[in-house]
Amino acid sequence: MNKEITSVQNPYIKELYQLKEKSRDRKKSGLFLIEGAREIGLAIKGDYHIETILYYPELCSEIQLNSLKTHQLSIIQISKDVYQKLAHRDTTEGVIAVAKTKSHDLKNIVFKSENPLILVAEAPEKPGNIGALLRTADAANVDAVIIANPKTDLYNPNIIRSSVGCIFTNQIAMGSTSEIIAFLKEKQISIYCAALQASEIYTSQDYTNATAIVMGTEATGLSDEWLKQSTQNIIIPMQGEIDSMNVSVAAGILIFEAKRQRNFS
Repeated sequence: MNKEITSVQNPYIKELYQLKEKSRDRKKSGLFLIEGAREIGLAIKGDYHIETILYYPELCSEIQLNSLKTHQLSIIQISKDVYQKLAHRDTTEGVIAVAKTKSHDLKNIVFKSENPLILVAEAPEKPGNIGALLRTADAANVDAVIIANPKTDLYNPNIIRSSVGCIFTNQIAMGSTSEIIAFLKEKQISIYCAALQASEIYTSQDYTNATAIVMGTEATGLSDEWLKQSTQNIIIPMQGEIDSMNVSVAAGILIFEAKRQRNFS
């Protein structure tokens, strides 16, 4: 028989609420929350360890719950009040998982081909942009996403939500700009920086060899360190009044040009 928790004052529920709200608690415990059946399913497929599933039976069917069960998994039925306290979104399927975080060291990256395609983002802050970049990376099936000088906890609920679970489908690593540049150089991966300075039109370059597309923030662009180490700076010609576009849109254009050159393989 499944355990049941009905009070928002339950100590375990209070702990889970802190995981939802505070990056510090997620880092300290190595745990985070995943909300929604699709996202939990993608996490399981991505080899994330799920410790516990909490479900509100009015919204989560027995069939849906059974599809998410894995070995050594604790199942807890919760009340509407408890679900609403832990849920980050208004409209989900009534199911929340407690999962273990993963290590995202550069040394853990495994490339399956000799000419990997990598998306690098330097110092992204907005969870919505990070989530959108992860969706773009998943859509193009890039070999890895590397975040340089991360400003936001990867397991922030807003990133999980905006990525629609693509945080679990991508191979993700993090490190300092210096560490990542050294890693790319060691692996003989060409560095193409999206930048306004000393740039060539993005369609003029050959991305069929091992390639990293590097994106900066919309506000400040890339640091000088990237620009100095770039194989070539590239630019998307703007034909309107403004000189930039949303970072995930720009990344999509550049990444899919590389995929086009590779015959979408």
